[in-house]
Order: sequence, then C-alpha cells, then structure tokens
Amino acid sequence: MQSVLAELVKRGQPIDFLLLNAGLVPYKKRELTASGIEVTQAPLIGHHQLTVGLLNARLISPTARIVIAGAEPARGGVPMFKYTDLPAFATKYHNGDRTAAVEALLSNGPNVKYVPNNAYADAKLIIAWWTAALARRLPSSMAVYAVSPGGATDTKVIRSASMALRYLFIPIVKLIPGMNQTPETAARRYIQASEFGTDVSGQFFASAAGKFSGPMEVQHQPHLHDTASQEAAWQAVVKVSGSDLSSTGSLNGVY
Repeated sequence: MQSVLAELVKRGQPIDFLLLNAGLVPYKKRELTASGIEVTQAPLIGHHQLTVGLLNARLISPTARIVIAGAEPARGGVPMFKYTDLPAFATKYHNGDRTAAVEALLSNGPNVKYVPNNAYADAKLIIAWWTAALARRLPSSMAVYAVSPGGATDTKVIRSASMALRYLFIPIVKLIPGMNQTPETAARRYIQASEFGTDVSGQFFASAAGKFSGPMEVQHQPHLHDTASQEAAWQAVVKVSGSDLSSTGSLNGVY
C-alpha cells in the first residue's frame, strides 16, 4: 500500500472519488499477514493507510466522496454470520477497553475464537464504525460512506470461502428471488453512493432487512451507531496501521 500511496503522491493528481473495494472472504483456517493481522481484517488496514496518506498529502479534493466496501452481515440478521458484541467482549477480556478489544479482533487474538463467517462479519462491522469515525474528521464539504454491494456471488471473492458457504449457502441463495444480483448491478451501488450528499456522510448503506439485493438504504441498527465503538475502531486501526491524520493542522482548516 505504501508503494501505491507514494506513486499517487508523485503524480500529484487530486482525487474526486476514492473507492476502497479490496476485500476477502475468510479461509477455513485462520491466516495472518506478515504484520500479524487476520487476513479478513487486512484490507481495512491498507484502506486506512491509503486514505490517511492521501488526506495528509492534500490529494483528496475538498468536495470528494470516499466509498468503502461494506457487507450485509455488519447489520446483523444474516444467516450463518454473527458479529462480536464488542462492549461485552471488551468487558470480559479487556477491562472495558474497546480499543484493545478491536485490536484483538484485528489480530484474531487469544480470546477470539476463529469462525470464518464471524470473522467476516466483524471485519465489515469494524469498517462501518471506521467510516463513521472518519466522517467526523473530514472537512464538512467532503463525505465518506460504507456501502454493501449486496449479494453478488458470481465473483472471485468467494474463492476462499468455506465449503459450507460455497456449496450450501450460496447455491440456496441463488434460488431465492431478491437474494442475489449480477456483479455489474452490485458495482452500481458504489457509483450511486458517489453522488450522495454530506448529510449522510459516515453512514452504512446496505439492502433492506431480509434482502441481499435491490435498493440500498441507510442502516439504523443501534450497534452501528455506537459512538464509543466507532471511536474505538478508529483508534485501534490507527495503532495497528501506524498511520494517523496529520496533527499539524485541522483538515477543515486547510481545505
């Protein structure tokens, strides 16, 4: 990611629309990156480093839109996926320190049982929290959104999915109307989000309850709007990534 950032800084071309679309369906067994991050969580670390680097270099336009790929399991209620109750997890294992708890999820630490689908749900929930925290740090004319592309199983993203997901859940989903869509239709959600206003900056957009395709809408589930969890996610990603917004001046003051 650092080489990509260096190349973009070298070009010096202002960016009006930044799409952060890297992602990975987790493997059957836990895998870590060289820096000790669980591979499902790793895309967010790279996205954070790129976004923060571009912001610090003043290469994101004052009215830019930033879109990061989310996923339906972050909202809850998706069969076979369950996200971690962060406040409870933090209380049980980290003396209530939610930042430490998020760090543990990022690295799949000692008190985190590795369940592939749950790791995926956690990764996407942390993305939603990170988005909300970033929105509070951006200039008022700039905006960021987390967007689930919805169900789109005909992509290579499922190549690392578990056997149960690939050969049981996904074939069933394909048979149910409204539960799947083409990759092209899914990608259009990102383009649609690029035209959203600043009034919904920081929000997570996904399908309606019980659906995986069709129109997307802002998600209002309380766990998504927990400010303490949002800030904990931001601080944990900053610590793990080693990247933070410049302290030399407010972003609002320089744009």
